[in-house]
Formats: sequence, C-alpha cells, structure tokens
Amino acid sequence: MSRVRTRLTLLYSGLFIVSGATLLTITYLLIFHSRRTLVFRNFSGSETGSANGTPPADILDDMTRRATDFARQERAAQLHELLTYSGLALAIVSVLALALGWLMAGRILRPVRTMTTTIQRISAHNVHDRLAATGPRDELRDLSDTVDGLLQRLDTALAAHKRFVANAAHELRTPLTVEHALIEEILTDRTATLPHYRSLFERLLELRKQQAAMLESLLTLAGSERGLDRRDEVALSAITERTVAAYRATARLAGVRLEQRIDAASTTGDPALIERLVANLIDNAVAYNVDDGEVEVHTEVRDGRPVLTVANTGEIIEPEKVDALFEPFQRLDRTTGRAGHHGLGLSIVRAIATAHDATIEASPGPAGGLRIEVRFPAPSPAPSAAATFAGPG
Repeated sequence: MSRVRTRLTLLYSGLFIVSGATLLTITYLLIFHSRRTLVFRNFSGSETGSANGTPPADILDDMTRRATDFARQERAAQLHELLTYSGLALAIVSVLALALGWLMAGRILRPVRTMTTTIQRISAHNVHDRLAATGPRDELRDLSDTVDGLLQRLDTALAAHKRFVANAAHELRTPLTVEHALIEEILTDRTATLPHYRSLFERLLELRKQQAAMLESLLTLAGSERGLDRRDEVALSAITERTVAAYRATARLAGVRLEQRIDAASTTGDPALIERLVANLIDNAVAYNVDDGEVEVHTEVRDGRPVLTVANTGEIIEPEKVDALFEPFQRLDRTTGRAGHHGLGLSIVRAIATAHDATIEASPGPAGGLRIEVRFPAPSPAPSAAATFAGPG
C-alpha cells in the first residue's frame, strides 16, 4: 500500500510542479515581451536653447539616452528578480505539494487499507463478515459492494459444501453398515453356496444403486444452492409436457392417473435445473400417493408470471408440517412412497426455485395429498442472444 501511496504522491506533486512551472513561464514571457517603454519629449524651441532656460537639444538627447539605458537595466533587474523569486516560490510550494500529496494519498487510500485489513481477517470461520462500506456512491463503494457480493457467494458455496458433506455422511452411514454386515455374514458362513453369493451380490448392487442416486441428488442440491452462472430462455410448458410423458409408465405401474393441462409458459434460467425441478415434483407426487390416486400437472401464465402447479392425492398432511417436507431427508410419517426415495426431492425443488428467484406455495389437499405451486419470474423482455432452449431432449 505504501508503494501506491508514494506513486500517487509523486503523481500529484509532479502535476502541480509542471502546472506551476508552466504558469510561471507564461507569465515571464508575457512580461518579457511587453511593449511598454519610457517616452521623453523635447519641449525646447530650438537646438541652442531658449531665453527661458530650456536645455539644448543635445543635452536632452543625452538625458533621454541615459534614462532609456537606466530603464532597460531596471527592467532586466526586475525580470531577473521575478525569475528568481518565482523559482524560489515554486520550490517552496513544491515541497508543500509533496507533503499535502502524501497526506491526501493516505486519506484516499484509507478505505482501501480498511477493506484490505478486513478481507485479511476473514477466513472460513467468519466468511459471513462483510465490508459494509458507507458513504457516497463512488468507485470505492462499488468495490466494497463487489467484494461483499463475492463473499456472499463464497459463504453460500461453503454452506452448501458443508451441508453436502453432513448430509452425505449422515445418509451413507447406514448403507455402508449394511454392506459391511452382509459381507461379514457371507464370510463367516462356511456353508455358503453359489446362490448365496449371488443373492449377496444382488443386494450389494441394489445398495450401490441407491447410494449413487442419493449422491446425485445431493450434488444437484449443492449445485442449486450456489446459484446460476447464466440464464437462458426456457419453455416451461415444453419441459413439463415432455416430463409428464416420461413419467406416464411409472404412474401407470404405481396405479396413479397422471393428468396434464399445459398452457404456453416461458421463463429464464437453467433448462437442466428447471427440468429437474419439474421431474422431482412429478416423481414425488406419484411416489407419495394412494392406490387409484391422481396427479394433476398444470402450467399457465398468471399476472405475467409463468406458474407450474402439481397436485396429487395421498395421505393427509397436517398444514403445520408442510414446510418441513422441503428440508433434506424429511419424509414425516408418510408410509407410502416407493423405495429409493431419500427425502431430498422437495429440498432440491426449493433450492432450484430459490436459484431462479421463484416462489413456492405448498398446501395440503382437503382429502389428502399435496398441492405445490411454483411461480417463476416473468421472462426478460430482451432475451439473451442464445437461442431459445427447452432443455436437453
């Protein structure tokens, strides 16, 4: 920081010295080329004088010549004094300019020094601290706000990473224990046959598939919480229609009717994440349902905002417990639901919605089940140059 302060001081002082020297040079040249001269007039009537005692012309010429020489010498002396005193004054003021430049540079750099000290003090343990600069909106305030935004994104990423590690450790503990028990059981069984080994490997393979699905969900959750890197125009209705078609076979096997009412609706965001949101809502609605149940999927534009609604029949859910369903690994006391669900579906939905600045309203159905409405922001009036993309097909 001292090097920057020194450079700023030299810059300020240099500009002042150059400006002062230029001003003094212009002033000196203007005075030096001034046209003002002394004029002596001869009031004698003749060259030999007059009766009233007027000096002769030759004496007047000599006096005029001497007066002119004296005036030239005085002017030269005055110009020399002007140059000397001006140079001395410039030297004195230059020293003052250096001192004032040093003080002003320190004052200007003080907010930067404060921000540097604060940033050096921030670590993974207190990444929630902010610079929080105050004062008028200027370049330093913009720099402080930019750093605060960076710290906010870093804090969000670290929090998502910590939740991912905690959730993964929590959920992987049980299947790893089961795997260890299965392997230990078959190793200690001296009478195990080939069918026993085959059955063991099938169970281990199923556990591995469940673990892979859970880790993929955890990664999606962590990635959604970090926010979006870019936003594209997304055809919400096209994504929803395609996802409903993909889940028809699953719904039919589960004994659930899957109905749709698709009206044109578009938003902006990440197509892959929005498709994952729609898929999780439909998958959750089909999985936590009842025999001969129903799932209704609807897209529309309401008040200028695209809206996705997924409603299903199912067990009765108490209203005060609805919000808890959007927390990781929360299944409440619902007994229905297919195997392989880890309670991450709705938490991923909430994270994706938050990343897209969307709002979620969830309410229990009068006869059971859940109704979830996701309101996305209206599409930008000036979409990006990227072509309209409805997600991976």
